[in-house]
Amino acid sequence: AYSSRGKMWQVGKRQASRAFSLYANIDILRPYFDVEPVQVRARLLESMIPVKMINFPQKIAGELYGPLMLVFTLVAILLHGMKTSDTIIREGTLMGTAIGTCFGYWLGVSSFMYFLAYLCNAQITMVQMLSLLGYGLFGHCITLFVTYNIHFHSLFYIFWLVVGGLSTLRMVAVLVSRTVGHTQRLILCGTLAALHMLFLLYLHFAYHKVVEGILDTLEGPNMPPFQRVARDIPVVSNAVLNTTAKAIALTL
Repeated sequence: AYSSRGKMWQVGKRQASRAFSLYANIDILRPYFDVEPVQVRARLLESMIPVKMINFPQKIAGELYGPLMLVFTLVAILLHGMKTSDTIIREGTLMGTAIGTCFGYWLGVSSFMYFLAYLCNAQITMVQMLSLLGYGLFGHCITLFVTYNIHFHSLFYIFWLVVGGLSTLRMVAVLVSRTVGHTQRLILCGTLAALHMLFLLYLHFAYHKVVEGILDTLEGPNMPPFQRVARDIPVVSNAVLNTTAKAIALTL
């Protein structure tokens, strides 16, 4: 009895320590998401306005709520674009591909740029880089949302240059203000500008083709498209009708 009581106490102690450590980890992340909606709106507008003063380091918001919401918004816009285009939609691949693409770009490019910034002696932290690149996706969201609904290539190029260019210039100007040396500035800012603008081109022109290629590779080109409404609703409705008819027959 004593040994079983001791084992129960050890198990309870482990569960309590695990819960405490989980709460502590959440508490560590809380400052990065403690932001007012008014601040997020102001930072969204600021992300489209390049700064002029580059002689002293520009302030970067050390929060991740706005960038995370922009990444999820970009995922939703990509799904909307896939469904309004002629892309064949199959089950279980669309959401994962969009999330992998958007989060992969945000986390991957932020990590790469932080490593490059470290080599170039730029004054920026990983959280600041995530925030800067995340808010930089606001221009991508606007451009893709408009051009997925209004299908003109010339309109896309205008939005790509103006809206995408403004958000890229904002990030470049902030990085220039935090980097010393012309060569370091050129390497860091040129890399970021090229990656950011090319990613927007990729999402507009090549993303759908890549997803179709992945689907054909995984499932075969002759698989019929997944039609959720046409297949699922009649089955459910017939089952409901049969159950209702049986219930009425029993009551009579």
